[in-house]
Amino acid sequence: MPRMTMIEAIRDAHVVAMERDENVVVFGEDVGYFGGVFRCTQGLQEKFGKDRCFDSPINEAGIVGTAIGMAAYGLRPCVEIQFADYVYPAYDQIVSEAARIRHRSAGDFTCPLTVRMPTGGGIFGGQTHSQSPEALFTHVSGLKVVMPSNPHDAKGLLIASIEDENPVIFLEPKRLYNGPFDGHHDKPIIPWSKHPLGEVPAGHYTVPLGKAVVRREGSAVTVLAYGTMVYVAEAAAEESGVDAEVIDLRTLHPLDLETIVASVKKTGRCVIVHEATLTSGFGAELAALVQEHCFYHLEAPIRRVAGWDTPYPHAQEWTYFPGPARLAAALTDVMEG
Repeated sequence: MPRMTMIEAIRDAHVVAMERDENVVVFGEDVGYFGGVFRCTQGLQEKFGKDRCFDSPINEAGIVGTAIGMAAYGLRPCVEIQFADYVYPAYDQIVSEAARIRHRSAGDFTCPLTVRMPTGGGIFGGQTHSQSPEALFTHVSGLKVVMPSNPHDAKGLLIASIEDENPVIFLEPKRLYNGPFDGHHDKPIIPWSKHPLGEVPAGHYTVPLGKAVVRREGSAVTVLAYGTMVYVAEAAAEESGVDAEVIDLRTLHPLDLETIVASVKKTGRCVIVHEATLTSGFGAELAALVQEHCFYHLEAPIRRVAGWDTPYPHAQEWTYFPGPARLAAALTDVMEG
């Protein structure tokens, strides 16, 4: 089975989707000739031509607005917002048009649109290149929100997103782009050749949207994570010695509540970790759902471990990130509760 970085897996997903359906088009800032700032679309213009993979002006509202019109017309656009931080000018188009068009038209129009964007920190990009805005999209009815943690899922989830009839926000953790993240270190250190999550099947396959997966089985506490934090959770479990069950959500909306509830009812404890700011982060929704559905099974308060409630601290990026030590402390704390 081929081994790929997440960048290569995302690029391969584009190729598979574009070969299977001529209505799939790819565009955004620098995605054509240059192949994208992270090279996720490298070679697509050469392979499929400038009509199906092309560059856009620096205009996020224009990129998404044009893509919505294409999707309503019958195409399947997959557009790239160069960094998740740049999506805000397009937010009105996503919320007011893409998310609502199917309901406003009573099903006469659909919006099979995928909006890809690199998310989170890890490149010392500061406040305009490192934000984690997933909670802004999970709040919007009509959108699906996806964040893979490994190359296999990145390819399968992206193909599933492009083939879906609904608009999908596809968030790609930058720290996972070029190699595996072992949770203990600032940078990837494990060669893909020795990392099982780098194995990516050739050809077409999908990972279903709305389905979480248990990455590490345990009996003492459930850790809910997604993206880069999956690896931090695994490392924290090892560091703390707590028998933690780590769930990779993969899709944030629709959420796989069944898998979450089954795990928390088994363990009786829950810790939630995400890179985004704590207040009103997606972890707050997860905590509310766990409390509603698992209250009589909980043996300790639900804990959240997240980024600081501050503007993104460029010079203190790696302190800002929830790391194994912070998460291990939370795991130990809930075990004593």
